[in-house]
Amino acid sequence: MQYTQSEEILQKSQTYIPGGVNSPVRAFNSVDGDPIAITSGNGSVITDADGNDYIDFVGSWGPLILGHAHPEVVKAVHDTSEKGLTFGASTDLEVQLAEMVVDAVPSIEMVRFVNSGTEATMSAVRLARAYTERNIIIKFEGCYHGHGDLFLSKAGSGVAELDESSSLGVPKSVISHTITLPYNDAEKVENIFLSKGSQIAAVIVEPIAGNMGVILPEAGFLETLRNMTDKYGAVLIFDEVITGFRVDYGGAQNIYDITPDLTCLGKIIGGGLPVGAFGGRSEIMKNMAPLGAVYQAGTLSGNPVVMSAGIATLNLLKNEKVYEHLENMGNHLETIFNELSNGMHLQIPRCGSMLGLFFSSNVVHNWNDVLLCQLSYYKKFHRLMLNKGYYLPPSPYESLFISSTHTKEDITGFVHTACEMIPDIDASIPV
Repeated sequence: MQYTQSEEILQKSQTYIPGGVNSPVRAFNSVDGDPIAITSGNGSVITDADGNDYIDFVGSWGPLILGHAHPEVVKAVHDTSEKGLTFGASTDLEVQLAEMVVDAVPSIEMVRFVNSGTEATMSAVRLARAYTERNIIIKFEGCYHGHGDLFLSKAGSGVAELDESSSLGVPKSVISHTITLPYNDAEKVENIFLSKGSQIAAVIVEPIAGNMGVILPEAGFLETLRNMTDKYGAVLIFDEVITGFRVDYGGAQNIYDITPDLTCLGKIIGGGLPVGAFGGRSEIMKNMAPLGAVYQAGTLSGNPVVMSAGIATLNLLKNEKVYEHLENMGNHLETIFNELSNGMHLQIPRCGSMLGLFFSSNVVHNWNDVLLCQLSYYKKFHRLMLNKGYYLPPSPYESLFISSTHTKEDITGFVHTACEMIPDIDASIPV
């Protein structure tokens, strides 16, 4: 494939945009490659500036569960836009979408719309701290909750209380109340509650980790989070920005039958437009201004164009055949991979239409396991697959997504091509 136009666009963009991108992962640094510039998308296919077509397994990092440019979503956006782009005032559309979210997600009795997943998680933590009158937040290694300062921490020298900043510009004082623990380690959760339970405001977690590849919760892990937060009066926050309406219409909490106190949403509920939301028990949500003293605001929150896209998307997702198709495509991928892999040391964890790729012979349970994978293999794999017309996340730490527009042919072609490419990476992946 030729990438001349993409290269020219990138070169120009670096003059005006730091690194030439508006989100770091788009720079392809994690795969030692050069980004491509996308000009259009239709269904499961995207087209770059050079006219190259790709079967897309990124889906704008998750929102496009219905594929690119779904005609009913596009029509809703068009019809609403003709009436006005934004009002900074209440609309019936935001009420309609709020009702749909409350009806769908088990934990949500009231919801507040914002403009990104980061806004949602930041606001949920602020609310939890106010509600409990405590400061400490527990999060987990490898889980991503946006770029808010309090989340940009990592476990330090093995002592939970000594978290370190994962970004310059974040004062130590900001993360001094953040504790980072290993994902899927219920024992460490219990231990930290035993020592600091009365000081813990909230536990925030991706119920299915989707930002270190896809890692499923082990039996008892989410239950432990629920039990310990109940026992000590802390707030359990599920970050379902990725999993909400993706793995199930009611989210991961509906699959695992765990009801958090607060849930953060984004991506799919905006139909491909910028959106975020947080919601939960009315008792907690009523602490938000103007009812309570927890301040949060947003000029474009509840934007009518975004709300209309979300309504159209959720209306389509109500059709059970969508999730049935997604599950069928996921099962098809697993089946033919098992048939063709011939002992290749590659793990493909999956929940519904969300899946990961780990070059390892071992099941991956947490961030430390991720780091033991052959991450360099993914870099080579990504470039080979891109040149064959398959657009994968330009990072070994991200999820792949199947949309309702992916066909058996798309999936079969992907797996066949992948199994052909893997031996070209290295014939001897360590066991």
